[in-house]
Amino acid sequence: MAIQSPCVDVCRIDATSGFCVGCLRTREEIRAWKGMTDPQREALIGDLTRRVATPPAAATTTPATS
Repeated sequence: MAIQSPCVDVCRIDATSGFCVGCLRTREEIRAWKGMTDPQREALIGDLTRRVATPPAAATTTPATS
């Protein structure tokens, strides 16, 4: 059985991280999905799991003080 796309129909690319805010894939990963083999898709799903666990650097910075 083919691995389902991680798309959740919330398609918007975050300008800071370059990831889709819905599925956490890059534009390149989204475009490549249909041509990927199941092992490639499994590897990408593993990457997405790590992305969820590791917030982008911009989210971990502290705001500037005045």
